[in-house]
Amino acid sequence: MRRFAWLPVAVLLALVLASAIATVWARHESRVEFGALTTLRHQRDQLNVEFGRLELEQATWAEPSRVETVARGKLGMIDPPADAIGMIRP
Repeated sequence: MRRFAWLPVAVLLALVLASAIATVWARHESRVEFGALTTLRHQRDQLNVEFGRLELEQATWAEPSRVETVARGKLGMIDPPADAIGMIRP
């Protein structure tokens, strides 16, 4: 009976070591994932800034006075004469 008295101690020691290794591994993975999260947040912030710039640019290009200027200058469009305008009724 005394031959295997060390067995429970050895099993507990192995479990403690396995738990310690798992804890270290989990902390390492946590740090790696936090680094990835920080990188993704930085990218998100950059994309939000770029999106804001693009919205402003779109609003500038779509401004009615600019559209009219381009239509008249580059496309040669003019306002139709009053007698050429007709009303369509349903």
